[in-house]
Amino acid sequence: MDFRIADTFTDSLARLTGEEQKAVKTTAFDLQMNPVNPGMSFHKLEHGRDPRFWSVRVSSDIRLIVHRTDTSLLLCYVDHHDKAYAWAERRKLETHPKTGAAQLVEVRETVQEIWVPKVVDAPVMEKPKPLLFAKVSEDILLSYGVPPEWLAEVRTVDEDGLLRLADHLPSEAAEALLELATGGTPKVTVPTSVTNPFDHPDALRRFRVMANVDELALALDYPWEKWTIFLHPAQRQWVERSYSGPARVSGSAGTGKTIVALHRAVFLARKHPQSRVLLTTFSETLANALRTKLRRLLSHEPHLAERLEVHALPAVGERLYEAAFGKLKLTTPAAIRQMLQEVSQEQGSSFTLAFLMAEWSDVVDAWQLGTWEDYRDAKRLGRKTRLAESQRRNLWLIFESVRAFLKAQGLLTPAAMFKAITEHLATRSHLPYDFAVVDEAQDINVTQLRFLAVLGRANPEGLFFAGDMGQRIFQQPFSWKAQGVDIRGRARNLNINYRTSHQIRMQADRLLGAEVSDVDGNTETRSGTVSVFNGPSPKIQVHPDPEAEIATVAQWLRVRTAEGVQAHEIGIFVRSEEELVRAKEATAKAALPYKLLDDRVETLHGHAALCTMHLAKGLEFRAVVVMACDDEVIPLQSRIESAADEVDLEEIYTTERHLLYVACTRARDFLLITSGGPASEFLDDLGR
Repeated sequence: MDFRIADTFTDSLARLTGEEQKAVKTTAFDLQMNPVNPGMSFHKLEHGRDPRFWSVRVSSDIRLIVHRTDTSLLLCYVDHHDKAYAWAERRKLETHPKTGAAQLVEVRETVQEIWVPKVVDAPVMEKPKPLLFAKVSEDILLSYGVPPEWLAEVRTVDEDGLLRLADHLPSEAAEALLELATGGTPKVTVPTSVTNPFDHPDALRRFRVMANVDELALALDYPWEKWTIFLHPAQRQWVERSYSGPARVSGSAGTGKTIVALHRAVFLARKHPQSRVLLTTFSETLANALRTKLRRLLSHEPHLAERLEVHALPAVGERLYEAAFGKLKLTTPAAIRQMLQEVSQEQGSSFTLAFLMAEWSDVVDAWQLGTWEDYRDAKRLGRKTRLAESQRRNLWLIFESVRAFLKAQGLLTPAAMFKAITEHLATRSHLPYDFAVVDEAQDINVTQLRFLAVLGRANPEGLFFAGDMGQRIFQQPFSWKAQGVDIRGRARNLNINYRTSHQIRMQADRLLGAEVSDVDGNTETRSGTVSVFNGPSPKIQVHPDPEAEIATVAQWLRVRTAEGVQAHEIGIFVRSEEELVRAKEATAKAALPYKLLDDRVETLHGHAALCTMHLAKGLEFRAVVVMACDDEVIPLQSRIESAADEVDLEEIYTTERHLLYVACTRARDFLLITSGGPASEFLDDLGR
């Protein structure tokens, strides 16, 4: 007998208390071991539309809803008695007549009231809004997975009713209609070879066979991490595809880029049993988050974990350098700043320290320019200040002195370390890794990319990247193609947002342009992205002082917890450590336990997470507060004052804007953005 689990079951399980979840897990394991166990308390549902729905007693009040046939048992839903029965009475399991995919379909009659016309008090004739799909044929709508009994509502819905309608449709139908309404052309995939409706790609996103106890344990241990079990077809195709060269998946926040990267790394390790796979990113903080997710994904496959390493790129570089050359001595940005100041004073330079530091960081060191000719001919990408050759020569005397001092002391910058490793590996036939999968690729730098280009040179599928240019907060843009990584023709956008509600995504997207292009002409667009669920509109509140802001946030937190949001489902973010005191006071006032996250970004069950926006990358919560969005806080005044030229200032504004976008898009259902006054100029963009 096939034992399956539905995503509606994991969703409902996540909403129960910890003790209730434990009892449900015990019952689920018992069902898997013996689905026809006479000791299980099955009760046939008499009033529903599907005669194969049964309830299973978990405790005095908790009931499992299962779909049972002679050959299969499907865990569908779990809740308190009355709510569980009500859910089952409104649904039926069907095979779609056009696509052939198994679907849990909500009974249409139960939700007709959501389209009751508005009553207009004043005798004003309002022009009716156009019907979105009136001219779309029924055959096309069916090919998108719309259940036949919902065709009439789909044909008569306008833009006001679309999001409400989408909540009641199978996910593939909802996504297709949302994409169609925003000007896109939904793709239709109806594989003719599929005979089992549960094997259809659209069904695999919501139903999975649990082959053994370990697989079921994984699904039940992390019910809020559905990606460990269920993959969207658009994600799965990029995970399992064969590539003829380096490939990259992009997409706005919440579209599952990191999930694709994780599954791609595991897929490669399974497909190539003798290979070594590196899963990496640009910072140790994000590497820790990847490590946690990978442990969940591979919790019952330790043999794969032995060949799949997760490290931050700097840590990879340090380890490989010491293996090849011995002890590594790295300098620091503060030491470089001190050297630049001393040398410029000795030479009587008129350039400011801020300009010298930016020119060193963004040009000389970033590109590892080793000679006067290299610097003279450099295009200085991203730098606006024009320099005559005589000025460049004077600058090079300063930089040459710094380089000479570093060499004499045996010190390297991280960029110089990667240059040395890259040159070393270029001469070796045996490479340390067969495959490298890179997450948050928008923030890797020039020398790191050159290193990866050499690392992946022996295998067409050796390099796989995931990232979002709209979340670039650390690195200036540069040409990947010029560094030996050409992704043209193998760059794809993910446009289904499964993490963030439509309302939050639309509001956050106001911080960014509709389209972002890299230096090589690869374009990422946000206009085609759709969220597949609704939620409350985000709230933006500006207060006269921090005390009023703290009181408002505390009240908002109390309301969320009263609604059933658990403490560990709440994240509170601020721009920098100086503002953390406000977040602490708000949580204390709300009597909410919290954990202050460090670079390991390990959240704690039963505690809200507090951290800076930089640490928020890779996290997600049901409810998020972004506090202290004040003038001179974001964008940060000290960064603005450090700008060396107009382009540097523009880059600062861009990355600060991206930082706020990252913080806001960690929210799934609820988002509150506050200021203690005066407010950041970015809030005008968010609220316009």
